[in-house]
Amino acid sequence: MSKATKPSAGQLVPQQRSGSDTEQIGATTQSRDVSPASNPVEEPVVVRREDSPEPSALAEWDRLVDTCPGTDVTQLSAWSRIRGLVGYRPTYLLAYRGNRLVGGALVLRRTLLRWIRIGYLPYGPLRAEGDSAPAAVSGAVVDELVALAGELTMMFVQPPEGATDVTDALLARGFRVSTAGIAPAGSYRVDLTPPIAEIRARFSKRLKSWTNRWESHGVTVRRGDERDLPLLCELMAHTAARHHFDPPSLDYVTTLYRELAAGEHAALFIGQVHNKPVCADVVTVVADMVRGRLGGFDGSGEASKLSVPAAVRWEILRWAKEHGHRWLDFGGLPEQMLYDMIDRGIHASDEWPSAQRAKLAFNGTAFRYPTPVELIRPAVVRTGYDFATRHRIGQRALALARNTLRGNRTAYHSGPRQAME
Repeated sequence: MSKATKPSAGQLVPQQRSGSDTEQIGATTQSRDVSPASNPVEEPVVVRREDSPEPSALAEWDRLVDTCPGTDVTQLSAWSRIRGLVGYRPTYLLAYRGNRLVGGALVLRRTLLRWIRIGYLPYGPLRAEGDSAPAAVSGAVVDELVALAGELTMMFVQPPEGATDVTDALLARGFRVSTAGIAPAGSYRVDLTPPIAEIRARFSKRLKSWTNRWESHGVTVRRGDERDLPLLCELMAHTAARHHFDPPSLDYVTTLYRELAAGEHAALFIGQVHNKPVCADVVTVVADMVRGRLGGFDGSGEASKLSVPAAVRWEILRWAKEHGHRWLDFGGLPEQMLYDMIDRGIHASDEWPSAQRAKLAFNGTAFRYPTPVELIRPAVVRTGYDFATRHRIGQRALALARNTLRGNRTAYHSGPRQAME
């Protein structure tokens, strides 16, 4: 879709809709025909808003998510059940062309302080690969997303990779650029397409050497399962103590792993030194992407000198390639690193956090997601929000709210991760 002139922040541009609009007032299901009526060939795209879709519709949605590069497990229906533990309710925007699901979005909603109604959409909306008129799908879902945002106090959207048109469309409809940080601005990943020997040849000299020495030093990596989740939480507690953040509860971690692993969307890896577990990682899997999600490391004693977290990542990389995945994503990078690496062409700096520098040994690629956007109304709330972002006390309150939105994210071995929702 083409980029329109950007109005002032918070101002909604009146929608021009063709076709018919129908809503069932008081029900949880609404439908809108928002496709251009001028195209006589394509069937119109109808977007249904549903809070509790039928199981068959959820299964169809999950299949679509699994074929959309650039998104995340945060668009799977399982994620709505995980986030339900901390008070979120799902709203699905399901876009159909005839009987075919061709796109949509999973929006998570929550009410704070009894009257602030928040919605956030991580790595969406989505559109089916190969659809003959993807712009019509995006336009239809954006229309319904704008309508939903009008019923909330705050709406935050992080479009998926490659969806800059969604950012442009929402900016043209009254949204503004967001600094709320509901998801990372960018990340660092390794392309798994080349042969494994070629991937290894690109590693730093030190990491390449370790791949030949771990076994002789008693370092091994095994697959874990649900029985290892208490161990994972114990190891995350070590990382949390070093870096001063609160790890998630065992109940939350168990629900996350159980819900995602049931659909083969999560895997657990345990790093050991002489059979003693010292490191654990949960990765999530969707479409062609494997992404670091949870991790912990006990760096005391001998383990501190053996680069065990890197050994776990090396095993994950080989596992991901063997299973036919395209990318291994190491997790979000701070904005300063993204700016330095992408905009300034800097490849190394002592000013970057050591936890983030460790990822660079795998010689991957830094990338940015499309610009996140937000809509905050009424004006008095937007003014208060903007005031809070400029003052220390307000920034602390917003950081707490952001962590709540993110679901109490944890470090991936070495420090507080950027969130991925």
